[in-house]
Amino acid sequence: MGTAGVRWNVRDLEVMPCNEWTRYEVIDGELFVSRAPHRRHQQICVRIAEHLNRWSDATGSGESIVNPGIIFSDEDSVIPDVIWVSRERLIRLEDEAGHLSGAPELVVEVLSAGIDNERRDREAKLKLYSIHGVEEYWIVDRFTGQVQVFRRQDTQLVLISTLLTGDELTSPLLPGLRCAVEGLFR
Repeated sequence: MGTAGVRWNVRDLEVMPCNEWTRYEVIDGELFVSRAPHRRHQQICVRIAEHLNRWSDATGSGESIVNPGIIFSDEDSVIPDVIWVSRERLIRLEDEAGHLSGAPELVVEVLSAGIDNERRDREAKLKLYSIHGVEEYWIVDRFTGQVQVFRRQDTQLVLISTLLTGDELTSPLLPGLRCAVEGLFR
C-alpha cells in the first residue's frame, strides 16, 4: 500500500491515527495497512500461543507473545501474530515500551484473506525475518489447513516442510513440543 517514491519509517507510524482495528507495519520502507483479523484468525493465534506457553511453562526457557511490536530498524517495523522468544534473548531485545528491537527465535504468521496479505507474509515478511536472524518461521494457512515450516539454513529461512491435517508440528528449536495440526483449525 506504499506510495511510489515515498519511504516510510517508524517515526511516521507514531503520527498515524490510533485505532485498535487498524494495524500499520513498515517493511523495507513500504507501508502496509491491515484491518483487525477475522475471529478464526485470532482463535488460531490463541491456540498456537497456548501450545507454546504450555511448553514454555514446563521448560522455563522462554515465552510466547501475541501481536508483539518488533522494530528491526527505522524502515522495518512489524507486528507478527505470535512469537516465541527465549528468556535470554528477551532480556536483550525488549525496550522500555515493551517492543522488541531484534529477532525472536520463532515467528508465526496466520494468513489473512486477500492476495496482498498473503504476499506480505509469504514474501516480504519471509525475507525480513530471514535477513534479521529469525531461526524458524511458521506460516499457518487457515484456508487450506496447512502449516509451512521454514528453518534457518546458513543465512536464510528455507521451507523444510508443509504439514497437513493429521501431521504433528514439532521443532528442534523447542524440544518436546508436539502440536496436532488439525487441533489448530478446529
